[in-house]
Amino acid sequence: MTSETSNLLLHFLQNLDIELLTRIYQNRVQWLDSGFVVFTDSAGLIAFGVPVVLLLTSFFTKNAAARRDALRILLPVAISAIVANILKYATDLPRPYEIYPYIVKLSVGGSPSFPSGHTVDAFAFAVAVGLVYRKWYFTFPSLIWAVLIGYSRICLGVHFPSDVLAGAIIGAFFASAYQLVDKKTHARTG
Repeated sequence: MTSETSNLLLHFLQNLDIELLTRIYQNRVQWLDSGFVVFTDSAGLIAFGVPVVLLLTSFFTKNAAARRDALRILLPVAISAIVANILKYATDLPRPYEIYPYIVKLSVGGSPSFPSGHTVDAFAFAVAVGLVYRKWYFTFPSLIWAVLIGYSRICLGVHFPSDVLAGAIIGAFFASAYQLVDKKTHARTG
């Protein structure tokens, strides 16, 4: 691919990102904004809180299998969050409300924009839960919750769609990779 072709593709993708952001933000149902704020604030609480509660419970009940399952959820969430924060500061991209005056910041978001940390947390948690428990009644609600977290970040004016897409990919990747490594390690040791 030539440099000119790369530049054209990059320009096209940036315009697509901005157009999608504008359409989602301007066509949102504004009376849902406060609900989306509560919803988006649940990302870290659920992604980290649920596995920590499961881990603590496993210690009190002396349940080694439950402890392993809690760690299989918590560790990929933590690893993906660390990677996301490294990427945020390495790329140092501005948030939509910092660039476009028609976008108002309706939620928390002060660090660099790319990738969406809330979305990373949500997808790492949802994919890990699905892979650990392998039941549709855990997997489906978790994934719907993760998608809505990502969507809320765009609606609330704090992320571009590309931030959310990257967050979903990063979270899902690290949750999947961790489960694969854990399964191979566990098969050898146990």
